[in-house]
Amino acid sequence: MSRRYDCLEPMERTRGIAESVSAVRRGELIVLPTDTVYGIGCDAFTPSAVQALLDAKGRGRDMPPPVLVGSVRAATALVEDLGTYGQDLIDEFWPGALTLVCRANRNLSWDLGETKGTVAVRMPLHDLALELLKETGPLAVSSANLSGRPAARSAEEAEQQLGEKVSIYLDGGPAGLGEASTIVDLTGPVPRLLRAGAISAEKIRSIVGVLLTPEDEAADEDKDEDAEAGAGVSLDKSAAEDTGESAGGPAKDG
Repeated sequence: MSRRYDCLEPMERTRGIAESVSAVRRGELIVLPTDTVYGIGCDAFTPSAVQALLDAKGRGRDMPPPVLVGSVRAATALVEDLGTYGQDLIDEFWPGALTLVCRANRNLSWDLGETKGTVAVRMPLHDLALELLKETGPLAVSSANLSGRPAARSAEEAEQQLGEKVSIYLDGGPAGLGEASTIVDLTGPVPRLLRAGAISAEKIRSIVGVLLTPEDEAADEDKDEDAEAGAGVSLDKSAAEDTGESAGGPAKDG
């Protein structure tokens, strides 16, 4: 049976965090507030728990969840490197509503789904979430809603959608921004905006200098098609569709 804890009450908050830590260690699912929306989370290193999270949302392994961390040090342990721009983005926007997609540490034993060797990682700007994460370690966390439904902005909304699939609901009042985090892919030579969100592309660009957006890519494709048409070149469709993008999995998450 699911339990909900009113974390605006100090005693309930203490009990709720303790029960959540125990639930995570048992491989169960919890719901927690963040600075953006409510999230459904589990131990990132328990594959059966990650699969239960995907099942609870009605998602496949092709949409792996991001990982939330309680410190920058925890994040750097999950990735091969932060690339040229990662540390600058972290210094400016963490903790906060910026998710970074990096090459995953190949020495870690975990299974988040079809990540293509990447991990999407974020440190939220929420005291309850950070307190919990420092106890549990990295959590695989997706928005607390059924796939295709609006993200929950309260524990009640999350419970209405997810019900008994979740063991513990931490009620921290209304979620912060109510807007999903911005996702930036750092696995290539140029940062790519995978999802627009709470932090604007302009703010990201002010730190990294250059940021490739979906609009930029679409414009480049149009130019390529125009050039090929002018030269009488027939583009092979299958080759055009094979983009080889390694960060496609994490970027799809809500």
